[in-house]
Amino acid sequence: QVQLVESGGGLVQAGGSLRLSCAGSGGTFGRYTMGWFRQAPGKEREFVAAITPSGGWTYYADAVKGRFTISRDNAKNTVYLQMNSLKPEETAVYYCAAKGVSTGPRSADAYDYWGQGTQVTVSS
Repeated sequence: QVQLVESGGGLVQAGGSLRLSCAGSGGTFGRYTMGWFRQAPGKEREFVAAITPSGGWTYYADAVKGRFTISRDNAKNTVYLQMNSLKPEETAVYYCAAKGVSTGPRSADAYDYWGQGTQVTVSS
């Protein structure tokens, strides 16, 4: 079974940056499309970014495009989310997820495996 563990969350001031990491185990990491989602209290989980198995295509939510960058290192079984110019409204638990096909990268329902999440708090 694939296991995913997020790290890198924390407290940052508005306008600051964080780099999240998601380490995978229990499967062949290079077979999976990887995604990042976030969920704030009382809100639905929303798509943030995704990357195809070999890193050839990336996808971003409109709200983060130009500020966030998703990348992966399959040799390290790790996907990253570089978050720049963070805003207070982006305070949320950030989750990484994996799915075995490269279609539907923006849909949470399409993902097979999920990490436990890492808290990102952006202060104003």
